Amino acid sequence: MRPIMAKECVVTGKKSRVGGRYSNRTRATQFNPGGKKRRQVNLQKKTLFVPEIDKKVTVLLSAKAIKTINKNGAYKTLKGTGII
Repeated sequence: MRPIMAKECVVTGKKSRVGGRYSNRTRATQFNPGGKKRRQVNLQKKTLFVPEIDKKVTVLLSAKAIKTINKNGAYKTLKGTGII
């Protein structure tokens, strides 16, 4: 198993991104700048049982990756990403 690194999904590769804050004419002044905001990805630490290899695997997954695993199966998804 690979070590858990920074906040990144191991299946989809999603990680935090920088985006702009809400700004309009009255708020975007020199006294009240909008600036940048870091948008975090919705990560969940999950322990999955993979019956094909008869082991439990703990991974850091995004909510989208959990839906992908539910649809395609844990073994196929994790094998495709190189975790297993």
